[in-house]
Amino acid sequence: MSVVDGVSEGAVAAGPAGAREEAAPHRLTPRMRLTLVVLLVAQFMLAVDFSILNVALPVIGEGLGFSLADLQWIATAFALCAAGFTLLFGRVADLFGRRRLFLGGLAVLGAASLAGGLATGPEVLIAARVLQGLATAAVTPAGLSLLTTSFPEGPLREKALGLNGALMSAGFTTGAILGGVLTDLLSWRWSFLINVPVAAAVLVVAPMVLAESRPRVRPRLDLPGALSVTLGLLAVVYGFSRAGEHGWSEPAALTVLAAGVVLLVVFYFVERAGSAPLVPVTVLARRTVAWGNIAGVLAFVTETSLVFLLTLYLQQVLGFSALAAGLSFGVLGLGTVLGGTLAPRVIARTGTRAALITGALVQAAATAALLGLGTDRDSLALLLPATFVGGVGNMLLIVGFMVTATSGLPDHEQGMATGLATMSQQIGITMGTPVMSAVATGAMTGTTVTGILHGIRAAVAVDTALVLVTALTAALFLRRPAK
Repeated sequence: MSVVDGVSEGAVAAGPAGAREEAAPHRLTPRMRLTLVVLLVAQFMLAVDFSILNVALPVIGEGLGFSLADLQWIATAFALCAAGFTLLFGRVADLFGRRRLFLGGLAVLGAASLAGGLATGPEVLIAARVLQGLATAAVTPAGLSLLTTSFPEGPLREKALGLNGALMSAGFTTGAILGGVLTDLLSWRWSFLINVPVAAAVLVVAPMVLAESRPRVRPRLDLPGALSVTLGLLAVVYGFSRAGEHGWSEPAALTVLAAGVVLLVVFYFVERAGSAPLVPVTVLARRTVAWGNIAGVLAFVTETSLVFLLTLYLQQVLGFSALAAGLSFGVLGLGTVLGGTLAPRVIARTGTRAALITGALVQAAATAALLGLGTDRDSLALLLPATFVGGVGNMLLIVGFMVTATSGLPDHEQGMATGLATMSQQIGITMGTPVMSAVATGAMTGTTVTGILHGIRAAVAVDTALVLVTALTAALFLRRPAK
């Protein structure tokens, strides 16, 4: 049995909540700090992976012979696996060991990144992206559950989740910048290869600081539930991706989306009747879990799609290069870092519900301000401060969601809770761009700068409305702050 800071893991996992709080330290110990660094580095690397190839896609297509129609599969293959398998791997982490899955996923990620960086044809690259997506689906919930179980519920966990949220969002922005820099100065291959030394370093240090965590009595894995939810999520994510590419009236996209919804309904009834469900219905019935995750989906849908819309604005309306557009998002990254550091203090003073509502209102106000963007570069005077303030608000919202969705559950269910939270994150990231792309494209009045700007403004208005829905959801359905 491993010992962390003088408290045996078995005692922490088995003891009641009150005992955990009494034995828990009130300040970060040296080992906790090292644990936090290891987990944050891994999560930051995963976040960078989501966006690092966006700028490089056209160059990769030319270099490896992708057709224009097939180019989107570089992103879609990754997103399908990252979102579709997250909940399954979150539960696998609970049952078979979080550290084991974390380390195994990192090893696969490093190997897949090396294969992608050395790829000589489309088939190898797509296979590498599939493996990267599967590794992300394993490492993200395992890492988050290690984070929540390594820090006691309360200020220390909120601080850890705040830093995790800040680096995760900053990583998404950094990926857009780094992808442009690496592609312009070196080669698109470095967008893959950069993961290899980082993964190797974490794999060396992590076994020395991370304690294994698994239940004393291992229940069986719910295969019917795992199969229905994984296939359902794959269908939903693929349906949204296809709708974003071909339009929301395309029969194939609607058919796949309907099949995904049916499978998710089947999953609910399987879990309701199962003796060892993947996600107990009692957990899904918790307000904090259900509505916290809904807020999480909307938080990621709105901010990641806004990055897409502003990339379109900077390049198609203002005429920026891909690299210059990427660098413009550095201000957003600074806002998210500030928001991540402020979030634990806001939660400590006001509670998670207030943090969710405040973050959503700040983000909504900043997003609404972008409706004033014009066709000349003077609009940067509005865009840069608005994205900074929006980043602060979005990070308050994200950290509030993470704390809400993982609070009040025993340690042996943290992998499942973080799996649900990660699934919400992945679905939000995956859904945001195709949804807002469809809105913007449908509202464009032509291919002129003015016509494109009209479509972007329409999508920004929808984005603002969704953030306001998030605030309303938290106000109505999370009346008891999670502590």
